Amino acid sequence: MSRVSQQENPAGGSVADAGSRPRLEDVAARVGLSTASVSLVLRGVPGPSERTRQRVLKAAADLGYQVDRTASLLASRRSRLLGVMVDVHSPFHAELVEHLHTAAEEFGYDLVLSTQTRTRDEQTAVETLLAFRSEALVLLGPVAPADTLAALHHKVPVVAVGRRIPGAQLDVVRTADDDGVGQVVDHLVALGHRSIAHVDGGKGVIATDRRRGYRDAMRRHGLAEHIRILSGDRTERSGERAARHLLDEGELPTAVVAYNDQCAIGVLAALSRAGVPVPGRVSVAGYDDDALSRLSLVDLTTVSQSAEDQARHAVRAAVERLDEGRKEPREVVLAPRLVVRGSTGEAKP
Repeated sequence: MSRVSQQENPAGGSVADAGSRPRLEDVAARVGLSTASVSLVLRGVPGPSERTRQRVLKAAADLGYQVDRTASLLASRRSRLLGVMVDVHSPFHAELVEHLHTAAEEFGYDLVLSTQTRTRDEQTAVETLLAFRSEALVLLGPVAPADTLAALHHKVPVVAVGRRIPGAQLDVVRTADDDGVGQVVDHLVALGHRSIAHVDGGKGVIATDRRRGYRDAMRRHGLAEHIRILSGDRTERSGERAARHLLDEGELPTAVVAYNDQCAIGVLAALSRAGVPVPGRVSVAGYDDDALSRLSLVDLTTVSQSAEDQARHAVRAAVERLDEGRKEPREVVLAPRLVVRGSTGEAKP
């Protein structure tokens, strides 16, 4: 068996003898980074810090590493971009995007973002991502019908984040929404609450699952006669509207479980203006554990969806489709986690 002898490099370390061309792995070993991170620097992709960039460039020069121009030409046919559709009004989506960037960089990919707003629908956002040559799409909380998403998946790999899509051939990363809301109801019942209302999130699949979780948990605790669902959506305005409705009726529940944190903050605002103490008179809980819920002035009991884990699984799913040839669909269902803060307390007689 032949063995390649090594010679010392003036800059330290060793390189192969003449005839053994320095590789990307050699540069990565020299600076103690992954080959994906080194590749980002050498391809001029935004993301790595200036300090990291200078270390990589110096190591490449010391080792005499040269980019394979033929390989670069072939690689140029790929954008190495993951397209992400994000709701511009969602603090939770903003947190997901931050973690998606980190995960994508580890695999040598970058992100292109397209926003969904009140005046810009999901289809337009997706079309923009395709126009920018996104190799795969990561859709945060998509509302399009399952067959529409399936048709899109025939064009490029699609990863749906946060939404259940039964029987679809595309990949799904989500938490068990029904279980998450069930944990909130369990927590409130343990505090002595019986009159627990739910402000729902509308007609979407995510809202349906959370509504089902509320109903199932109430029935499990023998509280079917106390089930009370108010129409809402994902906005603070809907939470305020629902709370005003409860106040106008004059029959306040002892606790309110909102569709998400934004909706819950709307409930808190309306109750505060009406002089109703929280949690002294009414306990309030949300869902998402977004940045606003953690503010000391809000201090909202909520459910964590583990944004970092969802982002990591979503990027991994896309990379497996693009670089590893995986064809079979995959659904990753993460366990939600109740986060108890100051907006919930014991029920008062």
